[in-house]
Amino acid sequence: MLTRHLPSWRKLDRNLVLFMAGMAFLGASGGMMETTFNNYVSDIFNLGADARGFLEFPRELPGFLTALMAGLLFFLPETRIAGFSALAVGLGLLALAWIGPHWSAMLIFLTVWSAGAHLLMPIRSSLSMELAMKEHRGRRMGQIAATSIAASMAGCAMVWVAMRWFQAGYPLIFTMGGMLALIASVFLFKMRMPNAHLQRPKFVWNRHYSLYYILAFLFGARKQVFITFGPWVLIRVFHQPAWIFAQLWIAAALLGIFFQPLLGRAIDRLGERTVLLADSALLLLVCLGYGFAHRLPNQTAALWLLYVCFVGDNLLFGVNMARDTYLSKIALRPDHVAPTLSLGVSINHVVSMSIPALGGLMWMKYGHPSVFIATAGVAVLMAIFSSMIRVPPQPAAS
Repeated sequence: MLTRHLPSWRKLDRNLVLFMAGMAFLGASGGMMETTFNNYVSDIFNLGADARGFLEFPRELPGFLTALMAGLLFFLPETRIAGFSALAVGLGLLALAWIGPHWSAMLIFLTVWSAGAHLLMPIRSSLSMELAMKEHRGRRMGQIAATSIAASMAGCAMVWVAMRWFQAGYPLIFTMGGMLALIASVFLFKMRMPNAHLQRPKFVWNRHYSLYYILAFLFGARKQVFITFGPWVLIRVFHQPAWIFAQLWIAAALLGIFFQPLLGRAIDRLGERTVLLADSALLLLVCLGYGFAHRLPNQTAALWLLYVCFVGDNLLFGVNMARDTYLSKIALRPDHVAPTLSLGVSINHVVSMSIPALGGLMWMKYGHPSVFIATAGVAVLMAIFSSMIRVPPQPAAS
């Protein structure tokens, strides 16, 4: 009996290794892009807060279309979709590296990069859970997230060294990031899981998942404020260069290597409801830090408070896996998970496309604290709806 099952275990191990390698190279690529993008648009295009907010519409539009893109690719195994997504990330970054200060071309290739990055989000969660035993899905997602974070630390270190000591420009940084993403696509294309949700429905909309949809919507608002305006406080109010963000991402990555697996175990042991309520409470503190740090009499202390907020918020993004495992536990059918995750990405991008524009206008008219006061209200709503989570008893491990 043991001999009969060896091939399947070997296949699982091979796929897991290839998947984690792909996620590692994508993590390094993402670390290079995410640490430099805000400084890139500030330095090259000299955007104000209102224009920076409106830029999120084309950047986040592919996220809104994730469910549509995943549905149109329903005939492909998810490993193939992951490979093509990584390919789009790489090609988009390579194009951004060499287009120069051309606004229209930048928008086009930013959208290509974004399409790949956003389509990878639900696929990564779905494949992570597919490569785990049912009772340890949170742990497996934490392990894979930790691998990606460790790799992003390497990408950030390259940015730090290249820009701080060798005065490298954005073309070199984006070229390196694009090459790493192309390498990731090779690993993902080598995976062999031909039946990974191959028969999944193209789209799923079911009232049974209403709470998940609401949580995805609120996460979109919370996420986009901090992705867009958290770094913008450091850049525009405190004038921090790109290599500082590389250092902050390295700090977040070092902590994330330990935090993500612990978070996965906390989800398995304490449940999604407890973890998401804690996330909402901590988010309130981050909002206060971003909104009012500038009022501290000591500007050095204010800057360090913002550093803590930036790192802490990056760690809290990992709590999104609790929403994914919640969905997997309440799913009416296993093949509902992947398309519903894709729909969740689309839902949170409904607000991702609009909230930054509104936030930019609020920043220009009332100052940046108003943006984070409004986000504190979102955190309260997240706590209210998270308290409604009820997970059915899970079958014991066989």
